[in-house]
Amino acid sequence: MQQIDSHHLDLVFGALADPTRRAILARLSDGEATVNELVEPFKLAQPTITKHIKVLEGAGLVSRGREAQFRPVRLNATPLKEASMWIGNYKRCWEESLEHLDAYVKELIEKGE
Repeated sequence: MQQIDSHHLDLVFGALADPTRRAILARLSDGEATVNELVEPFKLAQPTITKHIKVLEGAGLVSRGREAQFRPVRLNATPLKEASMWIGNYKRCWEESLEHLDAYVKELIEKGE
């Protein structure tokens, strides 16, 4: 099983726990956006979206650039890949459980139960 920094993983999953932050990441998967552009689809104030962006930034999920007076927000998918790999480590456990369940169901069918 590949080792992933536990503290960083906590930050990523904590950031992903909020639906607004997941929606922001979904929007950023289409390309960078300014904070004002990210505010538009939500019924939230700009400072609230900025707080969400700071949480995402702290988890390494987004970065902020600087172009003249604008600071576009960009998606950084690397932490998502790391979280996916961590979850994927448990795939074998799920598959084994399903195989055991499948064998048990077949056994019941053969016994006529």
